[in-house]
Amino acid sequence: MNSPEANMFLDARPRLFAAAYRMLGTVSDTEDILQEVYLRWQTVAMDTVRDPVGYLMRITTRLCLDQLKSARVKREVYPGEWLPEPVLTDDSVEALDHDVSVALLLALERLTPLERVAFLLHDVFDCDYDEVALTLGRSEASCRQLTTRARRHVQESKPRAAVDDEQGAAMVEAFFMASKSGDTSVLAKLLTEDVQLISDGGGKAIAALNPIVGQDHVVRFFEGLSRKLDGFIPKHWKLCQLNGLPAIVSREIDGIVQTTALEIVDGKIHRIYVVRNPDKTQHLVETLNDDEGPRQ
Repeated sequence: MNSPEANMFLDARPRLFAAAYRMLGTVSDTEDILQEVYLRWQTVAMDTVRDPVGYLMRITTRLCLDQLKSARVKREVYPGEWLPEPVLTDDSVEALDHDVSVALLLALERLTPLERVAFLLHDVFDCDYDEVALTLGRSEASCRQLTTRARRHVQESKPRAAVDDEQGAAMVEAFFMASKSGDTSVLAKLLTEDVQLISDGGGKAIAALNPIVGQDHVVRFFEGLSRKLDGFIPKHWKLCQLNGLPAIVSREIDGIVQTTALEIVDGKIHRIYVVRNPDKTQHLVETLNDDEGPRQ
């Protein structure tokens, strides 16, 4: 990739990745889309392109729209709960400089593909409505309506507060240890009354098929799980930040790489997002293979 065209693509790639990930919710699909975008970009006559980034964004968006139509069908028959593929959002991840919280991505899932794309292009990536209209092949008035409807749904789903990195790391580690050991008193102190646990196994790993709602139910769930696994605490685990949330990546007793991310409100855990589908965690295996060795 040394040609001027290739360099244009590389310069735009972080923005394209950020847009495609929000539209699709999976890293693997995003990478596939960007590969196709690059292949198409190589066939474009450069003298016809006045705005390379805008042109690349239009290709990306249209490919994502096609993907979303088939993805909606697949998710209608998805085993259990669907969660977005977790991505690391530490300081080194320049592509994801806007909100990629699980709450936002789940809110986007409830929108139609056109609503989702219109909202992201205009409200997140600051595209003018004429650009949104050109990309979607709709009138500007139609795109305004799509964005307004989407914005209303998204605002209702936004997390109410954030925590600093130090507090988040302390809480996720305390929760991790208490949930594994079945320490019900510690768990109860950490959780809000209306806490929800949402797990995604994708039919490929054991996970709760439905959300577990309420402090008592969540505490009992982890107490029972700890008893079943004899209080097993993974030797290999690492604190990190996933989708802007304090989280842990761990290798569980069944060998599955699991992510546990927490949404914290007013100093307590309001949402617990657990991803166990190996298709969604494979790209995070390397986070467990650092120089620190196993944590215990």
